[in-house]
This record gives sequence, structure tokens and C-alpha cells, in this order.
Amino acid sequence: MSANIPLKKRIKRFLKKFETTSLVTTVLGGVIYCYALLVGITTRWKKINIEQTYKLWAKEKAVILIIWHGRTLLPCYFWKNKKQFPMSALVSPHRDGRVIAAVLKCFGIKVIDGSTNENAKEAALSLMREIQHGNSITIIPDGPKGPNMKLTPSALYYAQKSGLPIIGMTYSIKGAKLVTKSWDQMLLPPLFSRGTVAVTKPFYINKDITAEEFEKTRLQIETALTELTWKIDRDLGLPKVEQGTKSRPKKYQTQGKQ
Repeated sequence: MSANIPLKKRIKRFLKKFETTSLVTTVLGGVIYCYALLVGITTRWKKINIEQTYKLWAKEKAVILIIWHGRTLLPCYFWKNKKQFPMSALVSPHRDGRVIAAVLKCFGIKVIDGSTNENAKEAALSLMREIQHGNSITIIPDGPKGPNMKLTPSALYYAQKSGLPIIGMTYSIKGAKLVTKSWDQMLLPPLFSRGTVAVTKPFYINKDITAEEFEKTRLQIETALTELTWKIDRDLGLPKVEQGTKSRPKKYQTQGKQ
């Protein structure tokens, strides 16, 4: 059968398999880590509510951090004092998720494999164990499939069960490029620029909340993180990222399954 497949298609298949090997994702993750580190070091940062968040973090011992998929590159640069504030991140088993996982590991972040679609039950149990052990958790609430900047309810469930606050984190850098062809509108920042890193106010979820109140709170959190992203983008001269307009192409949604 393979002899009947055109050479060009066979090469493409080989390259796709090669891209997902642990060696390639590790090397690529290391390169992206170095790039993120250089961006973080060479950028003149304006910080909004960062110190207040660390004070809250110290008081609560742990938080639930959410970050839009298109802004996952740099937030881990600001996770200082890792011994005092240990962090675990839920990362999907898709191809780009493996690269994100490699970057997070370079930053000293513990990775939990899974998503709302794959390995969901085991991932949920792992995250709850991390919370019970006093670790903060990070969730990318519009991944792995999108739509972009639309909040899935998973973070709210963890907050409801644990009593921990949900905090949204985002960043922007002047002169950055938006990958408009990408479903998540990934931000590619330059070196030696100025930027803003910001967090939302904390959101607590009452354990006895009604379904209507739950959905209202979900929309409040989604709106807070989205509007904060829009504001700092606008302040730094970046175009507005339209919310909920793109999802991961179906041909990629099954990649990375174990």
C-alpha cells in the first residue's frame, strides 16, 4: 500500500511524525525557553497588580491561574520564588501542547498531561491532588481546541471545590506580531521593547452557587481577562484580537492522542 502513496505525501507524513518525537519537542521547547527568557530580560516591563497577586498568593497559599492560549509564552517568566509558590500546569497531549510542556519544564513548572477532551478524569484528579498538596495550578481555558479567548468552565469547578481564587494573567509587548493565521492568535514578541504584564482581580466561586450564577461568573471572568488583554494591547499599539472567532482546525484536533 505504501508504494502507491506519492513520495511527497510520504515525506509529509514522516515529517509530521518526526515533529512529535520527544527529542524534537524537547529541543524546540529549549529554544523557545531561551527566546522567552531573552524577551523577558530585555523588555522594559510595566506590571499591573503583580505584587498584589503575590501577596494574595502568599495569603491563600495557592491560586488557580488562567491564561489564554495565545499568551502562554511569557507568563511563566514571572513565576518567581518557585519554592514558595509551586505551580503545576495542565497541558494537552496535542503537538503544540508537548512543546508548551517542554518550555514549562525549563521554567521549573510541573506538567500535568491532559485536557477537557483527553485523559480528562485522570487530569482532574491529578490537579485536585496538586491543590490538596498546596500547589497552585495553571489552566489554559480556551485550549486545546478553542474557540480562542472563550472560557471553558473547568477552572471554575476547581475553584468551587477548593475555595481558591481564579486569577487571569496576560501580557503584551510593543511591536509584537499576531499570528493571525493561527487559531489562537499567538503573540510573537520582539526583544528590547517595552511591555505590560497584568492580572485580573481574584474571583472566588461559592460552593452553593446556582447554575445561573455559575454561568454569570464564568462570563465575568472571561470578560475580565479578555478586556484586560484588549486594553494593554491597545495601549501598546497592537490590533484588537477578535474573541471566539477561531478554533483549532479539525485535522489537528486528534493529533497527540495517546
